[in-house]
Amino acid sequence: MKIAVAGLGYVGTVTAACLAANGHDVWGVDVDPAKVTDVRSGRSPVAEPGLGSLVARTVAQGTLHATTSCAEAVDLAEASLVCVGTPSAAGGATDLAHVREAVADIVAALLAAGRAPRRHSVVIRSTVPPGTIDTVVVPALAGGLAGSGISAGAAMCPEFLREGSGIADFFAPPFVVAGTSDQDAADRIAGLFEFAGRPVQVVPARVAEALKYACNAFHATKVSFANEVGRLLRLLGTDSRQVMALFCQDQMLNISPSYLRPGFAFGGSCLPKDLRSMLYLARTHGADLPLLSGTLASNERAIGEVVDRVIAGGAAVVAIFGLSFKMHTDDLRESPSVEVAERLIGKGFEVRIHDRGIDPAGLTGANRSFARSRLPHLARLLVGTPGEALSGADTALVAVDDPEVLGALEASPPRHLIDLCGRLGSRIESLPGYDGIGW
Repeated sequence: MKIAVAGLGYVGTVTAACLAANGHDVWGVDVDPAKVTDVRSGRSPVAEPGLGSLVARTVAQGTLHATTSCAEAVDLAEASLVCVGTPSAAGGATDLAHVREAVADIVAALLAAGRAPRRHSVVIRSTVPPGTIDTVVVPALAGGLAGSGISAGAAMCPEFLREGSGIADFFAPPFVVAGTSDQDAADRIAGLFEFAGRPVQVVPARVAEALKYACNAFHATKVSFANEVGRLLRLLGTDSRQVMALFCQDQMLNISPSYLRPGFAFGGSCLPKDLRSMLYLARTHGADLPLLSGTLASNERAIGEVVDRVIAGGAAVVAIFGLSFKMHTDDLRESPSVEVAERLIGKGFEVRIHDRGIDPAGLTGANRSFARSRLPHLARLLVGTPGEALSGADTALVAVDDPEVLGALEASPPRHLIDLCGRLGSRIESLPGYDGIGW
């Protein structure tokens, strides 16, 4: 394919050179004449291991070109990849000025080409907030090309290039994602990244846009987590490098998809207690751990938000399905569902609870003490069947995917259903009153 790459910064130059190395006819375009001159001369305008030699080779082979003319780059191109900067604006907002300018230049170039009507794909590689494709790019293309006979689809294809290993990352991406509703754009992305040997995952544009933010936020969180562990353990005379090396060997829970699924708050006998203990050690040894301190605050916010949503829904009777902190257990210690029930009762709601794993008479030890202190009338709140819980209930809070519960919800759907676990299935999610906790 002939491909235009708008922006010859780090992402644009790596993208252009790597695609050119795969045999595509790539035209990089930039408003900075110095960058264009560098590429034309076989030099990389950015420092990156191996990029200079790749630029030199692809320029010599005639597959990589550079120009300051967007019209020249876009002429007869099947796709334009937008790789311009999206710096922070005041207050942390993303400045989309360069994206808007690039898309406007592409529209003008398509109109100026004077060729027969054709289908073009505009693929955003820059990191942009969710909604940019739908509210910025698509309207600009539709409005600018209206009545011209030229059509252009839009897509988001996020890049995952680390400076210092950008070329290796380009040729071995973790995944290839096309955020679009345009099949032509998805097909062109598939053609461009066929070398990766990975299927293109076609998703809504907002999902692809958000994916890059989620990845980078998690990477930043991991760095801060390791640093906070090290900050505390150094004061305790413990080598955090050894601790974290062992930590990373656990690929069942620590380095894995475990716990990385949106849902309700954490609870139980271990996580809250041990996190508080770690924060106590930090305070007594003069270590500041804002990330881990914020984890408790974030967990509290997850509980408070559910209560707020029930109040806002105008319910009088609330059914809660799943009281223990985890399904298939009877452990009520620091269960977020217990906290929600206690708060709703305190605010005057009638609460009915169904959890077939809970037998008040069978609770023992600390579990029994916790239940008595938080829900002293638990036996009176529990009902034997999901149907009893739903009878007359305005709102249902569902923290379990028990088939019996799902059947009752489908048979007698409440006016408002808040899904706390995300595993209820499409039939429940299609109910009129369905509301996901984070989706």
